[in-house]
Amino acid sequence: MSIRKIILRIPVWLLLLTTSALMLFPIIIAILGSLKTNLELTTGATFLPSTWEFKNYLTAWTQADFSAFTFNSLFVSVFVTVGTLLVAAMAAYAVDRVAFKGKRIYILLQSFTLFISIGAVVLRPQFDLMVSIGLQKSLWGVIIILISAHATAFFMVIGFFRGIPKELDEAALIDGCNFYSIFWRIILPLLRPALAVVALFTFRGAWNEYILPLVFSLTRPELQTLPVGLAGLRYGAGAAVENQLMLAGACISILPLLLVYLFANRSFMQVNVGAVKG
Repeated sequence: MSIRKIILRIPVWLLLLTTSALMLFPIIIAILGSLKTNLELTTGATFLPSTWEFKNYLTAWTQADFSAFTFNSLFVSVFVTVGTLLVAAMAAYAVDRVAFKGKRIYILLQSFTLFISIGAVVLRPQFDLMVSIGLQKSLWGVIIILISAHATAFFMVIGFFRGIPKELDEAALIDGCNFYSIFWRIILPLLRPALAVVALFTFRGAWNEYILPLVFSLTRPELQTLPVGLAGLRYGAGAAVENQLMLAGACISILPLLLVYLFANRSFMQVNVGAVKG
């Protein structure tokens, strides 16, 4: 590589390093803060901990009953991810492959839900709906509501359907497959990289959801998820603010998201490479 090319790439590398530093800085601050004492974190006098308080993680784990909260978060996130993938993939398959009356209206309604579902505004009618079917004190109510908000996943999946030629469907029909077996045996395997990316974003959204689990667990604290439990870590014994424990719990809660990203990273890169080539 010539010196001229190296000089031209210096601004690009500086921009990338600056962007990476800005993105990682809050995470670094959270990790360092979780290893400080409450007094040191409150005063903010030092950047690095004067004494590394690793026991904050053990205290946060035991005080917040992390094992139960982690199970609740995994329960909600896994079922929401699987349900959203199935609903979004089947809806996208029907819209892309079948000509039916009202298709444009259906797509328009899906796009409307991207803007109508704005958190607390629709929280009351959603809760009233769950009350009517007896799920107001169950995590299944949270799961059903989160699956119903699948419009983003629907539009992400339907974009990948356009890259699958319809000739494959016709060849499968000749071989004896019906509409449903084509979807399960041919379409879904081809959508695996795209579904992995959608699963990554869906799992992240369900894992970080706070308002819905809070509302549905008000009368049943044992149903609290990690984000709700983390908020309870803020105040310790005697109602004293203990931010170091909340930061330690937040760092623990990040680990499952990192594991999911590691599993989906290969598919994520495949989708990005395919998009660049296209």
